[in-house]
Amino acid sequence: MELDGTPVSVVKTGGEVFAINDICSHANVSLSEGEVEDCQIECWLHGSAFDLRTGKPSGLPATRPVPVYPVKIEGDDVLVSLTQES
Repeated sequence: MELDGTPVSVVKTGGEVFAINDICSHANVSLSEGEVEDCQIECWLHGSAFDLRTGKPSGLPATRPVPVYPVKIEGDDVLVSLTQES
């Protein structure tokens, strides 16, 4: 999804909801097309994984983190703020 022109991936895993920038910091591809496991999202193209809490990569080829955003749940609504947490 895009919020004010910013690509954002919203992920629910382990009972928690996370919002992370949807573009891999290594290659200009969508992270939302990758697998989610152990609170990480993996880039489908080169295999870099990013922590959903911090945006930090866990291995090469990515070396730069991606932005993560605060999430608030209100009833059935998921609210995402584009103010970066990390």
